[in-house]
Amino acid sequence: MGFKCGIVGLPNVGKSTLFNALTRTAAAQAANYPFCTIEPNTGEVAVPDTRLKKLAEIAGSKEIIPTRIAFVDIAGLVRGASKGEGLGNKFLANIREVDAIVHVLRCFEDDDITHVEGRIDPVGDADTIETELMISDLESLERRTEQTRKRAAAKDKESLTVLPMMEAALKLLQDGKPVRTMLKTLADEDLKILHGLNLLTSHPVLYVCNVSEADAATGNAHTEAVAKMAAEQGAESIVVSAAIESEVAQLPDEESEEFLAALGLEEAGLDRLIRAGYSLLDLITYFTVGPKETRAWTIERGTKAPGAAGVIHTDFERGFIRAFTIAYDDYVNLGGEVPAKEAGKARDEGKEYVVQDGDVIHFRFNT
Repeated sequence: MGFKCGIVGLPNVGKSTLFNALTRTAAAQAANYPFCTIEPNTGEVAVPDTRLKKLAEIAGSKEIIPTRIAFVDIAGLVRGASKGEGLGNKFLANIREVDAIVHVLRCFEDDDITHVEGRIDPVGDADTIETELMISDLESLERRTEQTRKRAAAKDKESLTVLPMMEAALKLLQDGKPVRTMLKTLADEDLKILHGLNLLTSHPVLYVCNVSEADAATGNAHTEAVAKMAAEQGAESIVVSAAIESEVAQLPDEESEEFLAALGLEEAGLDRLIRAGYSLLDLITYFTVGPKETRAWTIERGTKAPGAAGVIHTDFERGFIRAFTIAYDDYVNLGGEVPAKEAGKARDEGKEYVVQDGDVIHFRFNT
């Protein structure tokens, strides 16, 4: 199961620099001119999780395998993208392929790095991209809704099912609001219908304030404005210095900790960004633990045991019998599988069990 976060923003806000730092590669060219990223670059990063090491130490695992999440560096957008300006069509098509949007906003002053619109205004930048996405959704949905209404009038069953959700989304867009603002109010069936419409503004958004090294620990007036905007939208924002992350990415772990501490930072921006991305996508982690390896697996919150087993292999889901489960805290506090079992903290869960974050699981299945 792969989850992708698309890194978007206006040109020259630090998208590619952040991407390079996150993926610890130089795959994306970072340059001081618009559209230096023409094709989307995709890189996977390990999700940092201190629980893995603790579990591995207790089980005597030979290997630790973290779960991973993908980031896609998408070409910079400019005003008029919904009409094809710049690389607008590519930009919009690439956003449709991701699960969430990481919106990088320039919150630093630097006369040597040009801004495509000649000013530093992160909230205005966010509005520019949001507007382009809403215009694209609005034009697309107006055409599709009209066609669906005609089919619904002819009693087409699928159209009758989809039409109410299309009209609700269209009403939001016409009122100048992104479709994601109604996600939390929808039942599961309606969510499935909405996701099937593949609207750009239905993706959850995380705002990343890219600041100078001097503002990495405290933020600045720009990041405060972004935080206020995000709160009004029910979204999240975090402060990151792409420049610092670039340096940290090149250092051994011991040196990176000292480097961050000298700047007044408790952890790398990567860790905060990953956690925020997990929260954004409503993901959780469960573990498989043994002498060979301790491994983390990503699932969506609310996934039942057979579905979680299917992340490992489809045969596990198809032949699912039960899930031998120990909560993370019980596994660690009691000292492993055997003591947890003796203390009555290990249990067999069936097909209806909803897997919890941190569960240590062994699946039983028929081959």
